[in-house]
Amino acid sequence: MQLNNKHYDVIIIGAGSIGAPTAFYLAKSGINTLVIDKFPSVGQGSSKRAIGGIRATHSDPAKIQLCLRSLQIFSNWEAEYGDQIDWVKGGYTFVAYREQEVKALQSLVLKQQSLGLNISWLDKNQLLEVVPDLNKVNLLGGTFSPEDGSASPLLATHSFYKQAEKFGALFHFNEIVMDIISKKGKVTGIKTDLGSYSCDFIINAAGPWAKQIGSLVGIEIPVIPDSHEAGITESVAHFLNPMVVDIQPGPGSSNFYFYQHSTGQIIFCITPDPSIPGYSTEETSEFLPAVARRMINIMPRLKNIRVRRTWRGLYPMTPDGNPIIGWTNELNGFLIAAGTCGQGFMLGPGVGELLTRFILNSLTIEDLKILPRISPGRKFDTKEILK
Repeated sequence: MQLNNKHYDVIIIGAGSIGAPTAFYLAKSGINTLVIDKFPSVGQGSSKRAIGGIRATHSDPAKIQLCLRSLQIFSNWEAEYGDQIDWVKGGYTFVAYREQEVKALQSLVLKQQSLGLNISWLDKNQLLEVVPDLNKVNLLGGTFSPEDGSASPLLATHSFYKQAEKFGALFHFNEIVMDIISKKGKVTGIKTDLGSYSCDFIINAAGPWAKQIGSLVGIEIPVIPDSHEAGITESVAHFLNPMVVDIQPGPGSSNFYFYQHSTGQIIFCITPDPSIPGYSTEETSEFLPAVARRMINIMPRLKNIRVRRTWRGLYPMTPDGNPIIGWTNELNGFLIAAGTCGQGFMLGPGVGELLTRFILNSLTIEDLKILPRISPGRKFDTKEILK
């Protein structure tokens, strides 16, 4: 084993949608940062399988605050750093075809507005002005949040990586964390299959593998990977602006969502019910027929469009649908940033800034208000409605 005698302020485990922006903000703040990832390049775990949606339209204040900040960062990224990340401010709409969804969505709007969201309830006719191709039969209305949008997970994550390197962050790829070194209850470094590195702090941003990293030091992190499938169609002329989300349950699924990419392709995903725990990323024969029925029912115009590719990714799920972010009580200097429940891409920049404030011991009053909701030591006894 090759020894690396250089000391790092922070070592991040994972170079994905959380690890890459965190490395950027740490390095930008002058913190000597090393990122270790078992894959050959940045964003090659779950990040490359994300469909790119970015919304602050959640039901939990912590996720709303973090994603509002992420939206600001994504929307200004190209102007500030010169990197094109395919940012499009197309908005999000949650549609309602049953009274159950009307009540659930309307009950959230005032709360969401009070937390800074630009969101409105639209009746049937108003919603059809925003999304004319929705199925009009039984449509009751929906919410619309125009400042949400989408970007390319690969382009954005690569840009964070590139900018982090400019500020001095070091990335090691194709390297597997084997052990976490500690002394007197405090982290002191990491052992990998290629070397040993000393540090003051470790950030566990390993996504679906965060539980495995926690087990190296005997810390139970309640994150279970859950398989979700997605797909993309051929390109067609632009006709759809917002991401369309249908939260009513269907056969074998609890919700689904789709949007039209800037290339003209429709990108879509479904949430299986019951969930499919595990690490499998193999596509299934059941996915496409199930999601196709749901999509055509909501938007009949899509019935003749051709699907080009499907794939499967892992959502690192927590019991309550909220991420786990904060220091562990068991080991001083061990910071968890895990369990983003398939929303790591949209949470990433906001979480990266938050983790940097943890390291700098500069948490804000706003941070302290939301941290109990995402703390590793919470009871996990609530549910994020729009997870």
